[in-house]
Amino acid sequence: MNPLQYFSADKIFTGNQWYEQATLVVENELVKQIVATHSLPVKPAVVYPMIVPALIDLQIYGAGGKLLSMHPNKESLLLLYDYCKAGGANWFQPTVATNSDEVLYACIDAVKAYQLSGGEGCIGLHIEGPWINNIKKGAHITEFIHIPSVTEAKKLLEYGKGVITMITLAPEMCSTEVIELIRSYGVVVSAGHSNATYEEATAAFDAGIPTATHLYNAMSSLQHRAPGIVGAIFNHAQVRSSIVPDGYHVDFAAIKIAKKQMGERLFAITDAVTSSVDGTYPHQLKGDKYETNGILSGSALTMLKCAYNLVNQVGIELGEAIRMCSLYPAQVMKLPGISGLLEPGNKADFIVLDNELKNRLPL
Repeated sequence: MNPLQYFSADKIFTGNQWYEQATLVVENELVKQIVATHSLPVKPAVVYPMIVPALIDLQIYGAGGKLLSMHPNKESLLLLYDYCKAGGANWFQPTVATNSDEVLYACIDAVKAYQLSGGEGCIGLHIEGPWINNIKKGAHITEFIHIPSVTEAKKLLEYGKGVITMITLAPEMCSTEVIELIRSYGVVVSAGHSNATYEEATAAFDAGIPTATHLYNAMSSLQHRAPGIVGAIFNHAQVRSSIVPDGYHVDFAAIKIAKKQMGERLFAITDAVTSSVDGTYPHQLKGDKYETNGILSGSALTMLKCAYNLVNQVGIELGEAIRMCSLYPAQVMKLPGISGLLEPGNKADFIVLDNELKNRLPL
């Protein structure tokens, strides 16, 4: 049995509540308890500014000049993990956008190889498209967008069994049989790149689709005579949605409106890409965002920057911003060992931050 470990901080957030001048006690990599620091028999050698649950990014495409779709290998995923970890996210879900079967299957192989080799942090693969609506394709490639057959879906799911963890699709473009098949494999279905009407989207959510991809972006908008999928997300009590809080994908005022409507159902993703000069997605950095052929194609966010913006640009309380970047993504995925909570018995999966919420600090 490993000895107890003590991590003291000015502030500790468990995901449920704040403690001041407290110490996280860890035993065998699990949270044992949180105690007042003054109660310790020995004064701690180090007192950190802030301890919070590790962040989780459910949508990110590449880092260090290596898009996963262009470089589907372990090395790209190692770069991605380093980028995510530096930005506060101990867990990441690498994402591949609409592409050829060859690329999708190669990305499955890469994630599988990374996980089998002991690679850290990767919870599985998020396939965004190609079963989406061309009207709301955004920067996705038209030539690969199509309506899937049950046979095609089953082939992909069998090949990616245990590796594919999320698929973004347009519910109006996919049959009920396909969607039910995906869910039967334990894969989270997310509605996105969709031109669904309010009625179509509501029916899909009623049928069990639990979440949506990057709220407002690449989906039918909320209008007074046509509420669209945005209106359906707002009005559906069980449906969650990701959002990209960089100020470019979504105006910060629109995030504030969504937060008032959705409360705990809204969570953050980076939707981050990296510079790429070749292939189907040549992303170029333009200021603090990326573009492909003049179209907004991804962010330059980290999860820590997401939390910072949610606090400082949207006006969300710090603990709730942390939950939007940790607890709520964990609740979407429902994976063992990833809770977004520093509660007794849970894995001691935490990060240390400065008081400005700008930097992850080393232990």
